[in-house]
Amino acid sequence: MKKYLLLAIVSLILLTSCKHAIQKADNGFTALDTLVKSENFRKEIDGKKTDLFTLKNDSGLVIKITNFGARIVSVLLPGKDGKYADIALGYPDIDKYISDKGYYGAIVGRYANRIAKGKFKLDKKEYSLAINNTPNSLHGGAKGFDKVVWDAVQKGDTLDLSYLSPNMEEGFPGKLEVKVQYILTNNNELKIEMHAVTDKKTIVNLSSHGYYNLEGEGNGDILGHVLEIFGDHFTPVDSTLIPTGKIEEIKGSPFDFTKPEIIGKRINEMNDQLKFGRGYDHNWVLNNQTGNLALAARLTDTISGRVMEVYTTEPGIQFYSSNFADGSVIGKSGKPFNYRSAVALEPQHFPDSPNHPNFPSTILEPGKIYKSNAVYKFLVKK
Repeated sequence: MKKYLLLAIVSLILLTSCKHAIQKADNGFTALDTLVKSENFRKEIDGKKTDLFTLKNDSGLVIKITNFGARIVSVLLPGKDGKYADIALGYPDIDKYISDKGYYGAIVGRYANRIAKGKFKLDKKEYSLAINNTPNSLHGGAKGFDKVVWDAVQKGDTLDLSYLSPNMEEGFPGKLEVKVQYILTNNNELKIEMHAVTDKKTIVNLSSHGYYNLEGEGNGDILGHVLEIFGDHFTPVDSTLIPTGKIEEIKGSPFDFTKPEIIGKRINEMNDQLKFGRGYDHNWVLNNQTGNLALAARLTDTISGRVMEVYTTEPGIQFYSSNFADGSVIGKSGKPFNYRSAVALEPQHFPDSPNHPNFPSTILEPGKIYKSNAVYKFLVKK
């Protein structure tokens, strides 16, 4: 009897010890992981089913994506203290994404960013788009790629998404076949590869519109984050955030991030461009204009040690400092999306390019393939 009692006591001690070890190693991962459940993302919209897909690597990085809008929902990443945070702003269920107006985590298109007054010409024919960002068209119109259900196939840590945009959807000419592939590597790289073909001359500009706070969703603002952008010029805008057509040097201005700078250091300076955007909401012209994959931006949080690098084949990147967030939207953490609580770094062609012949062209013709690749690499500095 004493033997069995002793074994029971030893077993209990070992079990308690194991539980403690698991909890210690977990460092908040389980609590964050359960905030976003697959069953909350299963719904039928326009006759197609939505779901949640999880990518994991050997380094402990976990990324969750829904095929509604091809959206990044969650990015779980430990900091230098080993504690996990969800650094991507998002929602806990599909219904909140349906009503979302902020493009959180989405692939935006058919044309990312703004088109002046919703009008552009191709071969002398004028096309009109929905005005959903008065007086302009933004991110593809009233129902862009962020609001459609993509076909999804997951193979390991690769997620293939596809969408067929019919001719004249949201006013854009041509039937456009779009494919987006998310690939998570063991080097903590989230690769986003986008392809498109058309049966009629059209314009295409796709981008990933993730919002990130490297301290974790709901954990304060991003004004203390350090940003470096590998571009010496930007495209200044008018009061409606449409490019003037000029390409200007940024040296010595509040837009100079050629060396690592704290985002909040100059964001409130007296500057017309900052006034127009209520902060940073501008396109940087990247130094790399070869079309090859290159480092475009590096975002660092010195408190957590988390770093996010953005690589792209695109000629520009939009830096948006969440200047229009007002706390009225609640995220999956149960905390509001407050003013300047996240950073969006969106690889892209320039805004309103169809109306500026001096900007890189966004025209896609039949027989040609649109390609755009980006890599979001996550690091931790001790």
